[in-house]
Amino acid sequence: MSKYKSKKNLGSYPYVSVVLSVMLALFVIGLFGILLLFTGKLTENIRGNVQMQVFLQKYNTESDRMKINRILSEQNYIARQGDKPMVEFISKEKAAETFMNETGEDFIKFLGENPLRDAFVINIHPEWQQRDSLKNISSTIEKIDGVFEVNYVESLIESINENLSKISMALLALAIILIVTITILINNTIKLALFSQRFLIRSMQLVGATSGFITRPFLRRSFLHGLAAGVLASLALYGLLRYSNHRIPELSLLQNQTELQLLFGILIITGIVIVTISTYSAVKKYLKMSLDDLY
Repeated sequence: MSKYKSKKNLGSYPYVSVVLSVMLALFVIGLFGILLLFTGKLTENIRGNVQMQVFLQKYNTESDRMKINRILSEQNYIARQGDKPMVEFISKEKAAETFMNETGEDFIKFLGENPLRDAFVINIHPEWQQRDSLKNISSTIEKIDGVFEVNYVESLIESINENLSKISMALLALAIILIVTITILINNTIKLALFSQRFLIRSMQLVGATSGFITRPFLRRSFLHGLAAGVLASLALYGLLRYSNHRIPELSLLQNQTELQLLFGILIITGIVIVTISTYSAVKKYLKMSLDDLY
């Protein structure tokens, strides 16, 4: 019985270990992909909140304010939420109320008047957030009749742009390293798994089987293994996201279901492609080996 069992196990293919190894590799890639998606969404939110304060002359009429609002809303450097330009009017009364609520001091009573001005708060489109563009926008707006001055925190915007550029470059470099490393890992896993099949491949050659006939079953099996690994990795990532959302509800604000579904689809395709190519390469290698090299 022990001799029979030994012969039965000879050349057996480690299905479970292959699928699990590929799944873990794809899980790491998917985890990094989710990090990239979160970073992109966070970057979009940060850039979407770059604002300018447009302070108005003190004695503007309602008609003047509506005219300025219309002019600002028509500019292509204004960010939009759907079709709506992100231009918000803040009256001096509302500004004073907000200030007093935050500080707890009634400065109007102390000064005898409200020194604040009516203002528009505008969000700048990310494509116009470079230093020179912001200066041109500021000077252009200040030329509009009824505008007193334009304020924005130039150093903060420059710092945001600089830091986001550094983060993007670092993530890109890390992504390239990770993809190359994972590809090599999966390739080596498949080669080691097929090492136990080398004598089976030689036996099929000896009975006259063609290379295509020998390769096809291995490719069909690799397709299924890649598919299973990709699906399992996607399910594991989905479960991790559900758990994370339950523990940290704010994370859901950074998630886009369409992008996540696309990521899961890419993981499945990546698993199929890498496993299939690695299998094809390994089988071709053993087909070309001499009998002495197989031992």
